[in-house]
Amino acid sequence: MGLLTGILLLPLAPVRGVAWLAERVNEAAEHELYDPSVLRARLAALNEALDNGEIGTEEFEREEERLLDLLEHRLFRTPPSAAGPATGPATGPATGPATRPQEPTTGAHR
Repeated sequence: MGLLTGILLLPLAPVRGVAWLAERVNEAAEHELYDPSVLRARLAALNEALDNGEIGTEEFEREEERLLDLLEHRLFRTPPSAAGPATGPATGPATGPATRPQEPTTGAHR
């Protein structure tokens, strides 16, 4: 960075500092939300709360499903869907070769 660029961008230094800080906070929040050991500890605490009668079965099942969904997506390195947990059968990571979408044919053979 040249001297002139540094001088011109100096007023933006607080903005860059806030952006850097926001990135660090975001990383810490993602770690707390998606770290498998944290998720397992939360599941254990949830089971203990159910055993102690602190929560009901319905609340337990709802929270357990949410935590297991987060754990599953973390283990397979995919972000959780915005629509919530999947209702179909669980699927693992793709193990076959990558496929391309088929191009539409116009009737002519190649």
